[in-house]
Amino acid sequence: MATYKFRVLLDNSNNEEIFRDIEVDGRHHFEDFYHTIIKAFYFKGDQMASFYVSNSDWDKGEEIALFDMGDDLTNESIHLMNESRIEDFIDDNHQRFILVYDFLKMWCFLIELIQIKPMSIDSPEIVLSIGISPKEESREIDFDIPIDDNQDLGNDFDDIFSEFEDEDDFEGFDNIDDYDI
Repeated sequence: MATYKFRVLLDNSNNEEIFRDIEVDGRHHFEDFYHTIIKAFYFKGDQMASFYVSNSDWDKGEEIALFDMGDDLTNESIHLMNESRIEDFIDDNHQRFILVYDFLKMWCFLIELIQIKPMSIDSPEIVLSIGISPKEESREIDFDIPIDDNQDLGNDFDDIFSEFEDEDDFEGFDNIDDYDI
């Protein structure tokens, strides 16, 4: 078995170097890794979170969610943290992941594999801690997203949020504009 050493960098607005090195056995689940990360940065762990498999450009790929949100609209298989072993998602000696915690405040942790050790450990361990973690409450939800006064967002909910390409995909659905709300 292998133990993976990851560098977990907290993306922050002050551009300070705040990171933790965490060792985790490849047989452990992402949920174990998640709890260790949250503990390492002194967050409560009471918000939704997901890991995303990433590439060298930090693009988000396959999702590994904390909970199954029951999104049956997509035909994608859902990976859950408590069922997904870390070793099953390591494709590269410098494998990257992104952890998004609290989808309203968007705390992002950039995670990179920095070492593989030919040994096994019983539980994840924080082996290095650099920088002072900001308080979880210090990040505000940004409700002041600027919207151009002339911007037409459309009248239908599906115009704004739909992944469908044309109206034929909505046959059999009522138009929300037909209802007085």
